[in-house]
Amino acid sequence: MTELRNDMDSDLDQNYSLNSNADPKNMQELTIYVQNLLQNVQDKFQTMSDQIITRIDDMGNRIDDLEKSIADLMNQAGIEGQIPEK
Repeated sequence: MTELRNDMDSDLDQNYSLNSNADPKNMQELTIYVQNLLQNVQDKFQTMSDQIITRIDDMGNRIDDLEKSIADLMNQAGIEGQIPEK
């Protein structure tokens, strides 16, 4: 997570710096600049979304594996299907 945040901070510094040598000089350059900026933001957002979805899928797989392991342990202990009373 820290690595992702550092990447984002670095990209923000590069992409949002209005004091760079590439300052737009006219309306057409400003339009291109803003389009590029929005495309970069969209690309970063998509990358982050993909990473989040992958992590959620991984977590789901781990939970499934944990449930299988618990069921196996319950079978070995002879308490299959018994629900503890509260």
